[in-house]
This record gives sequence, C-alpha cells and structure tokens, in this order.
Amino acid sequence: MSASPARPSPPQHWRHCGHGSNAATDPVGCQGIHVSGYTACLSHLPEADRTAYLAALSPGADIDHRGTSFTPELLSRLLDALTADPTTDSPHIGDARFEKATFSGDARFYRASFSGEARFEGVAFSGVARFGGATFSGPARFEGATFAGVARFGEATFSGEARFEAATFSGPARFGQATFSGETRFSQAMFSSGAGFRDAAFSREARFSETAFSGTAQFKGATFSRVARFGGATFSGPARFSSATFSGTARFSSATFSWAAEFDGATFSSTALFGAATFIRDADFGRATFEGDAGFNEAAFEGIAGFAEATFSGDVNFSEARFELAPHLGPLVGGKRVVLDGAVFQRPVTVEIAARHVSCARTRWVSTATLHLRYAELDLRDAVFEYPVLVAARPDPFLRPRLGDPLSEAQLSGEKPGVRLASVGGVDAAHLALHDIDLKTCRLAGAVHLDQMKVDGWCTFATTPTGWNRRFPWRWSRRNTLVEEHHWRVLTARGSGRGTAPGWTSPPPGALELKPVAVAALYRQLRKSLEDGKNEPDAADFYYGECEMRRHDSTRPFGERVLLTAYWALSGYGLRAVRALAWLVAAMVATITMMVLWGLPVDDPNPQTTGKQVSVGQNLKLTTDTPDPRNPTGPLCERVTTERFDKAVRVVINSVVFRSSGQDLTTFGTYTEMLSRLTEPVLLGLAVLAVRSRVKR
Repeated sequence: MSASPARPSPPQHWRHCGHGSNAATDPVGCQGIHVSGYTACLSHLPEADRTAYLAALSPGADIDHRGTSFTPELLSRLLDALTADPTTDSPHIGDARFEKATFSGDARFYRASFSGEARFEGVAFSGVARFGGATFSGPARFEGATFAGVARFGEATFSGEARFEAATFSGPARFGQATFSGETRFSQAMFSSGAGFRDAAFSREARFSETAFSGTAQFKGATFSRVARFGGATFSGPARFSSATFSGTARFSSATFSWAAEFDGATFSSTALFGAATFIRDADFGRATFEGDAGFNEAAFEGIAGFAEATFSGDVNFSEARFELAPHLGPLVGGKRVVLDGAVFQRPVTVEIAARHVSCARTRWVSTATLHLRYAELDLRDAVFEYPVLVAARPDPFLRPRLGDPLSEAQLSGEKPGVRLASVGGVDAAHLALHDIDLKTCRLAGAVHLDQMKVDGWCTFATTPTGWNRRFPWRWSRRNTLVEEHHWRVLTARGSGRGTAPGWTSPPPGALELKPVAVAALYRQLRKSLEDGKNEPDAADFYYGECEMRRHDSTRPFGERVLLTAYWALSGYGLRAVRALAWLVAAMVATITMMVLWGLPVDDPNPQTTGKQVSVGQNLKLTTDTPDPRNPTGPLCERVTTERFDKAVRVVINSVVFRSSGQDLTTFGTYTEMLSRLTEPVLLGLAVLAVRSRVKR
C-alpha cells in the first residue's frame, strides 16, 4: 500500500465549504479552508486537519471564518493559536472575517487585538460576547449582528470605524469607557436591555440615528468630540446623559424620550438640536452648559422640564415646544437669545431666564404663569393668555435650587439687569400684568384690552426730548409717552420735509405710520389701566398724550382742534401748572398796567350835596351826586405812581378771586375789570387743577 502523499500547509485563504453546499449556487454557505484536496469550514474539518490548521497559525495572522459555527471550545482553540503569550490571554489577529458566523456559547475576545479589519457582519452571539479591552486598529464592522446575551465592549479601543448599524442587543450592551477614535455608527440598532456608554469617548462623528433604546441608555460622562447624531432615536427607558460633553453639534431632533431624560451637568460646546423631540416624562437639564446654540423647537415636554442652573452661551430655541407638566422652566442663563416662539404651557409654570433676548411670540399660556427675567428684551407678539400671566424683573441673581448660592451670570457682565418689553402687538392684554418693566421701546399697537392690563411697580415709559425746541422758543414739557408717538412724530417730520425730529425715537425700518387717532386710542386705554391702579400722575401724562394726538388729528372738526390748541397753549390740557400760572401772572401784569394807565381816574370822585332854600317851616330837600370819574390825562409816565399802582393791584387781586374791588374806575377800567374777573380765575383754576393731577392719589 503506497504511502499517502504529504499534507500541504493549509493556506489561509477561504473557499466555500463542501459540507452540503454548492460553491457555485450557494454564496451564503459557510467558508472553508483547503486541506487534503477538499474544502471544509473549521467546524467541519476532521480533528487531525483542524489541529494542523491551528498549529500553522501565528499571532497577527489573517483569518477568514465566514459562516462558521463556533463552540466555546473551538473559538478558544482558535484564539489560543493566535496568542503569543498564553499567560496574557491576548490574541493578536490581522484581518478577521467572521461574517454570518455563529457563536453558540460565550465568545471570548477579551483584550484581543485586531490589527486589520474586524468583520462581524450578521454574526449571531447566543451567549456573552466578551470584547472588553479589545483593540480594533482597523475598521470594526458589526452591522446586523445579533447579541442574545451580554455584549461586553467595556474599555475597548476602536481606532478605525466602528459600525453597529441595525445590530440587535437582546442583552445588556456595555461599552463603558470605550474609546472610539474613528466614526461610530449605531444607526437603527436595537438595545433591548439597556445600553451602557458611561465615560465612553467618541473622537469623531457618533451616529445613533433611529436607534431604539428599550432599557436604560447610559451615557453619563461620555465625551462626543464631533457631531453626535441621535435624531429619531427612541428612548423607552431612562436616558442618562448627565455630565456628558458634546464638543460638536448634538442632534436629538425628533427623538422620543418616554422616560426621564437626564442631561444635568452636561456640556454642549456647539449647537444642540432637540427640534421635534418628545419628552414624555421628566427632562432634566439642570446645571447643563450650552456653549453654542441649543434648539428644542417643536419638542414636547410631557413631564417635568428641568433646566435649573443650565447655562447657554448661544441661542436657545424652544420654538413650538409643548410643556405638559412643567412647574418650572429654569433658572437658566443664556448669553444670547432664548426663543419660546409658539410654545404651549399647559399647566401653571414659573419661568426663570437670564438672557439678552427672550422671544415669546405666539406662545400660548393655558394656565397661570410667572415670568421672572433678568437682562432680557422680551417679545410677546401675538401671545395668548388664557389666565393671568405676570412678567416681572428679578432684581437679584437667581439662586441654585440645591445650594442656595447665586447662579453665575459672567457671560452677561456689562449688561443692565433690567427687563425691556419690546412688543405686545396682537395680544389680548386683559390677563397680562407687568412689574418693574422698561416700556420705553414697547410697541403696543395691535393689542386689545390694554385698559385691563396691570402695570405695577417701577415700570418706565419713553419720555419727550430734553432741551429747547429748535423751531420755536420753548422747551418740551417732560412727560411719559408711548413709543408710537415717537415714531409718528419722526415720520410726520420726514413727510413734511423737515427731515428729522430731534430727540424723538426713529421707527424701525419698514414700520407703518400710525394715524393720530390710533395713537390716541392707545393712550386712552393705558390711561384707564393706570387710573385703575391708582397711578394718577402717570395717567395724567397719558391724558396729555391723548389730547396731543386728538389736536393733531386732521379728521376731527376744526373748531374742536382750535379749542384743544387753546387748551394746550394756556395750561397744557390742564396738566401744566407752571404754564397756567405764567399766563395768570401775564394777565395780571397786563391788567395792572391797563389799570394804572387808563383804568383808574385822576382823583377819586367826591360826592357833592346840593339843596334848595325854602320858606321857614318847610322841609329842606338835599341831593347828593357823585361826578363821573375823570380819565387820566397827560404823559403816560406821569400816571405811574405808587398810589395808582397800589390801587391797581387791589383791583386785580379782587378780580382773580371773583370779588369786586369797590374802586371807582373809568369806563375802560370797568370793562378791563370785567374781563379780568372772567379770565384770571379760570387760569388760576387750571393751575390748581394741574397741581391736583400731580399730587392726587
């Protein structure tokens, strides 16, 4: 019997296994190695051939076991053959191809080193997959892999791509402290029993788009150096991103958080996008830091939305967000803008924000709310208030809820902490209350029920220009005004060819000119609001503004405008005591002058008694007549004497208080006194009325 030919060294390339599969027609079958003239996969090789094959392997060798079924013993023998030092238990593999392989028990790749490609697409791990501490120098591909037991990748290092798209983790997935230096893809993966990425580091883009997390998603302390994509991800259990660091854009758009979402202490150095995300339970962003823009537009917070101590360096966008059970929003500090446009607040809520701009356009407040703001310019255009809403300026910094010390506002240093209201256009202000708000630039046009708006505290309004008027020799009387009057005066000056109106605030570009009648209506409504709040002095200013707009309203009758002009000129609509007193003094001086020069006679007429002598025994009949006063004659300067001046002063003073002086006057003096007794008491009454309007409570 001839000796059998020497068995060749097993080549390390793969061919289709010959056990029941056709290489030409079954490309899915397991792969095999060529030994003794036939092909067979490692699990189906005769023992002697398998031993020879494994003996020929050395650390760093390329292996290709696609479709192979591995038992724990067979895998252990394979890895032992690739281990340089058995005491270290660290196999070293070059290119590793395990596509569609199955591992029936535990797969022990603990501390394995893959210097080439590691391909595990479609692999099925029925037991524990142990990759803890493994090093993947090239791409690591686990697309479509199935992990029935625990998947242990803790402290693993992925230097190339790490691809787990559509992978299924039926047991816990543990990637704690793993390092991903290349692009990481978990898109459409399914984690049924929790995903642990605590303290993991992602140096490049990390994709978790449309990933399903059924258990706890643990990313506490994780570091994302580039873009982190969680768009469309579903978190059926708690999502914990506490103390995580997002150096690139964090995309959580359309993500769904069915349980608590914890982002407390997280740092977002770039843009954070939570647009259309849904938070069914509590969302905790306490102490989170957003150094770029943060977008929560169209997000739904069905539980508590906690942003206590959150800090935003860029814009924060909550547009179209819905807050179902959030009793507090904040305190949060934003360096730029906080946008709540279109947001809906379903329950009583307290909002605490410190930012340069806060936009609440089209917000809907279904229940009571309190907005405590600092540094902010607030926009309430088209907001809907179904219940009372208080907007108040917070005088002191917000406090940390747990520690009680002031929240840092370093990024707002140099700004004034007051709150400025920009617009309430389109708002039904019946339920709106303002406290300590700057209304100097607030646009009220388009709002309704301003007469029911509460204006309390130290609310300030725009004022008239200071200094002398350039066109006429008078100073503007200082009063509170609405910014709409400023805009109207500037636009009117431009339309009349005068250029600008010095001291009046110019309207923004494209602003429409309001008619005086519309501005008068705003003054009238807000005056009623101030009067209801017992703020009579400021209400008087708005009455002045209302009369000013009526005086300039060309649609009113001419006679009414003439009357208003006279009312304005004499006493500032009964609100300028100095003006009325000035006219009173001028009238008195004029009356005294006329009395001294023409009203007082030369001498006081002496009565003359005349009688007729009759016979003895008859009664004597006497007649006393007072001669008509003689008009003064001679030069006017000679008529000015101390005696005549004293008499004239007594006449005028008596006229002011509706009393007759009892002084004999010339005809001219008599008519002058009558006119004086008509006009001067009216001027005195206007002065008293003006003083009353300033001291009335």
